[in-house]
Amino acid sequence: MAKRASLLISEPNEKWIQAQIGSKEFSSRSEVLNDLIRKARKTEAIRERLRLAETSTEERGWVTRTADQMLDGFKESARRNGEL
Repeated sequence: MAKRASLLISEPNEKWIQAQIGSKEFSSRSEVLNDLIRKARKTEAIRERLRLAETSTEERGWVTRTADQMLDGFKESARRNGEL
């Protein structure tokens, strides 16, 4: 459900919002602001995924083995576990 909000917007930001509406890309302030929030949320999610990937790399280290070496290791693990 949509919620109504009252916001104070600086003059430069108001001019930018009006320019977006004037370009016919958006039909209202609400559309402009909701689009900005969606983009900010998407950016935040991407940053979090990057942060998690970076943390994982720090914890596990960079991959230094070749694809063949990794495959041999997976096969050896599978043999030890009775999966191969």
